[in-house]
Amino acid sequence: MNEPMSFYIRVVQALDEINAPYMLVGAFAGLPFGITRTTADIDILVDLKEENIDALANLFPLPRYYADPEMMRSSMAMGIMFNIIDSSLGVKADLVPLKREPRYQAAFDRRIRRRFVFGDTTFDVWCAQPSDIIIGKLEAWTEGRSSKHPNDIFEMLTFELSGLSSRQIDQQAIEIAASRLGLETLKLWKDLVIRAEQTAQSS
Repeated sequence: MNEPMSFYIRVVQALDEINAPYMLVGAFAGLPFGITRTTADIDILVDLKEENIDALANLFPLPRYYADPEMMRSSMAMGIMFNIIDSSLGVKADLVPLKREPRYQAAFDRRIRRRFVFGDTTFDVWCAQPSDIIIGKLEAWTEGRSSKHPNDIFEMLTFELSGLSSRQIDQQAIEIAASRLGLETLKLWKDLVIRAEQTAQSS
C-alpha cells in the first residue's frame, strides 16, 4: 500500500475511534462500487461535536502532523473545509463540515458501512450510497466539466449493471437530480446509462 493511502486510512480510522460522525464522498467512496482510477485525495464530510475535536487533534500530534483544534472549531462553526496534514509525506485529508453542505444531509442520514480492501489491509468505513456518489459527481461536472466525473459514473454504472455490486443504483432518483441540474447534465446522464448498458451486455 502506498504511503498516502496509509495516511488516509489512518484519518478514517481515527474518526471511527473517537465516534465522530462522518461520510466518505467522491471517488474514494466509489472505489468499492466500481471506480478503478487511483485517486490522489480523500474528501470526508464530517459532523464533529465539541468532544470530537480535541480527541481528533490529539491523534495527529505535532511536529509530523498539523491538526489544529482551534482551526477545527472555527471551521466547524463557519462551515469551512479544513485539513489534517501529514508534513512528512506532504499529503492532506480534506474534511468538510456537514453545515457547509446542508443539501447532503439526506445522503448523510442514509450513509452505509462498507468494507474497503487495499492489499493486505481491510477496514470498514462510513461512505455515501452509490446513487448519492453519482449525484455528487453530476453536480461537480455541472460546475467544472471535468471528464473524470463522467468516467467515474460510467465505471460505477457498468459495475452495477454487470451484477458486481451489492448496492443497486437508483437511476430514477439520479435522473430527477440530473434534470434539476440542467439539460446538458440530464443528457450526459442518459448517455452514460446507454453506454454502460451496452458495455455490461457485451461483457
